[in-house]
Amino acid sequence: MIFLIVIIAFAVVFDFTNGFHDAANSIATVVSTKVLTPFQAVLWAAAFNFAAFFVFKQHKVAGTIADIIATQVINYHVLLAATLAAITWNLLTWYYGIPSSSSHTLIGGLVGAAIAGGGGIHSVNAVPVEKALIFMVLSPVIGLILACLVTIMVVNISRNTRPARAESRFKRLQLLTSAGLSLSHGGGDSQKTMGLILTALWFFDRSRGAIGPIRAYSMPDWLPVLCYSAIALGTMAGGWRIVKTMGTRITKITPLEGVCAEGAGAITLFITILFGIPVSTTHTITGSIVGVGLVKRVSAVKWGVTINLVWAWILTIPASALFAALYLAILHLL
Repeated sequence: MIFLIVIIAFAVVFDFTNGFHDAANSIATVVSTKVLTPFQAVLWAAAFNFAAFFVFKQHKVAGTIADIIATQVINYHVLLAATLAAITWNLLTWYYGIPSSSSHTLIGGLVGAAIAGGGGIHSVNAVPVEKALIFMVLSPVIGLILACLVTIMVVNISRNTRPARAESRFKRLQLLTSAGLSLSHGGGDSQKTMGLILTALWFFDRSRGAIGPIRAYSMPDWLPVLCYSAIALGTMAGGWRIVKTMGTRITKITPLEGVCAEGAGAITLFITILFGIPVSTTHTITGSIVGVGLVKRVSAVKWGVTINLVWAWILTIPASALFAALYLAILHLL
């Protein structure tokens, strides 16, 4: 029971770090366009992070995360090592202002801990990991394409509107699109923590007697409330280092472009959540921001910054896996 409580506690800490680490995804454009002050923006985003509790009821993404580790190697040490690795990478990338993926951090931690603590590569179920890897590439591309299309469409619709009036309208619309992005961020990323805790609860019950497979294990009612609350509180804590990167260093954002980037990102995330695909909010909104920049001109995107972000994304899963293996070795010594 003590190990279960410890894992749940650290999982909530991870969910909290997910919130302040990824707060930039929802608020960077709305802050950089001065639609909201930073304080107003985090409150706005946090409110919609929690509102996701009332929207997303199926929790398919949580089921995907819970299915990553083969059931025969699930144990407290593996789950705790994976969680500690995910927290470590989140804190490191936050400190250096790198908008990496909290989703892939957790997946990398689970994969690394399972391989180090079980029977090698066979300790990991291929299908959920393959989904994550495929959409690690596809989500920013989809976000980029959607953002380009939406921007072109919006520019053509509003081309006869007076600039001052158009800017005023798009600033109001940004409140809606940032709310949609925050809603989808809460709905998708909170479920990853739910999947982690659900796995720990399943293992606890299995250790006390025979139960069915983890895929058929019911989620307790308190778990979504806990996870949505933790990510909302984390978002309220900010994440200003990453806000600067997302809001100004990739490309200069106007209210119109903020609406298009956030709208494209939210649409992409809603679709992937419905199909239970653990997609990175960070990757998606970064692709969308690049997309609105490309509509202006190729040189509007700061490609040096963008390429550095891509390298951070590539390193996230293997780095988190190595951290998990290290933590597992330490836990076995204790």
